[in-house]
Amino acid sequence: MPARNIIFLSFALSYAEAIGARAIFIGANAIDFSGYPDCRPQFFKAFQKVIQTGTKAKRIKIEVPLLRLTKAQIVRLAIKLKVPVELTWSCYLGGEEPCGVCDACRLRKKGFSLYNRAA
Repeated sequence: MPARNIIFLSFALSYAEAIGARAIFIGANAIDFSGYPDCRPQFFKAFQKVIQTGTKAKRIKIEVPLLRLTKAQIVRLAIKLKVPVELTWSCYLGGEEPCGVCDACRLRKKGFSLYNRAA
């Protein structure tokens, strides 16, 4: 989804400022992603500057805890945190169930496969 993190962060920033939050968390990943520019560390640094120059609440910080993790590391963390991964998906094409062929579906499958091999 082109520019989706820009959209998500814009809405999150508006809400965070309105409620007095100190941080916005986003699950973006810069290692195993489909090449979208708004998944890169440079984008989040730039958006942090947007917060500082475009809001009254200059102290809000963007937290990107998954940014530099591989998909297998993300799966490992999800399992450790008891995330119900069977209820999640990453498909770009939408619909009733994941398509299994888009970049997000393939990268997710690879992450689970690598996690299972290491486990």
